[in-house]
Amino acid sequence: MSKIIPDVSPKTFTLSAVVIGYLLLDDLTANEQNALGNWLMLIAQLLCTNAFYKQVRQERGLEEIKENEVETTIQMMQKMITAMQKEIDNLKQNK
Repeated sequence: MSKIIPDVSPKTFTLSAVVIGYLLLDDLTANEQNALGNWLMLIAQLLCTNAFYKQVRQERGLEEIKENEVETTIQMMQKMITAMQKEIDNLKQNK
């Protein structure tokens, strides 16, 4: 998973976000920009919360993830994917 973040300088990494943001401005309405922005902020909050919780577990000397936690996480994510696919299908039908 660590390969998602490219090995570039912090300034280049930040600049790439600015460029992508500016590119999206012209193609989206104000409501679409707001919706996308809120969605991206939700993702950012999820990442921050997860990283913080991992730090807490490491400080406490707990294992990163136990085997049963992995299975539970996989099952939960599969349920979420199924629910999202149903919602996508519903949105396509109501177009």
